[in-house]
Amino acid sequence: PADDLLDLNTATPEQLQTLPGIGPARAQSIVDYRTQNGPFQSPEELSAVDGIGMGLLDQVRDLITVQVQED
Repeated sequence: PADDLLDLNTATPEQLQTLPGIGPARAQSIVDYRTQNGPFQSPEELSAVDGIGMGLLDQVRDLITVQVQED
């Protein structure tokens, strides 16, 4: 269920570190990317973060979600 997925747009660095392959530096990079570029529009956008390639995205894809906020 989607309730069990980690939302990239609201997750804290500590929560992000629960994902496989995401340590403190990568977690901070995700938060920094979100701060600089706005909310993630899709889980695939995670691959745009420095240090996160398609291999890592494939590892976490089933564990993450993106809730896009409607204005």
